[in-house]
Amino acid sequence: MLYRLNRATAITAMLLASAPHALLAQATDANKASVTQAGPGAVLVELFTSEGCSDCPPADALLRQIEGKQTESGQLIVGISEHVTYWNRLGWSDPFSSDLYTERQNAYGQRFHLDSIYTPQMVINGEEQIVGSDRAGLLRAIREEQKPQPISVHINAVSVRDRSLVLKFSITGNLPSGGADLFAAVTDDNAKSSVTRGENSGRTLSHVSVARSITRIAKVSSQTEQTIQIPLPSPSALSENQGRHLILFAQAPDFGRVLGVDTKAF
Repeated sequence: MLYRLNRATAITAMLLASAPHALLAQATDANKASVTQAGPGAVLVELFTSEGCSDCPPADALLRQIEGKQTESGQLIVGISEHVTYWNRLGWSDPFSSDLYTERQNAYGQRFHLDSIYTPQMVINGEEQIVGSDRAGLLRAIREEQKPQPISVHINAVSVRDRSLVLKFSITGNLPSGGADLFAAVTDDNAKSSVTRGENSGRTLSHVSVARSITRIAKVSSQTEQTIQIPLPSPSALSENQGRHLILFAQAPDFGRVLGVDTKAF
């Protein structure tokens, strides 16, 4: 079921009868290895989900359909699957969940003046939130975000060294007067688990672009080029041989608009 914290009444996920190609008609396959922000840029789609929620698998599937695709205007769709923890006490402890993602969703809940947070939820470029399985709402929100990004975030190079990522990046363009928070997300390209309890008991669930860490690495107020070392999650927190990406994004203060995004495999 769809779950809201601190609210007795659940809302029903809006599922359209249209086939997946109705959304993917707006997209073509793209090489997700790196985004060059000198081009049309990217749209960041954050999915807040849980393996303990029976309404979440359709949202996970929707993220899989759009992740790494391009819009008709050439923007890359960059997805992050952020597994929250408040379902863990209701029968199944999601192995990909973290309080960090619950806290991030809580911050969005305050930003959007929601009565409570819920799953599944998608947040598009920090600008709009929708029920995570609402295909039509997602397509509309992505279309509305097909405009030049205010700044260019570019990963120049990324490498692994002693359980850390060495990241070289640059930021160009006009930053807002309040500056921007720079976040780095480490994601597994694919992950799955066999659920033995809770609402999805007996199902094997698959996920894409699963967040293993999201770290605020800098506050930027002007154009810059820097090298930063980022701790990697523990080896036990990363899936084996599934592929990984670093997603770097700049966001206006207080979980505002996402101003620029880049991603690169490592």
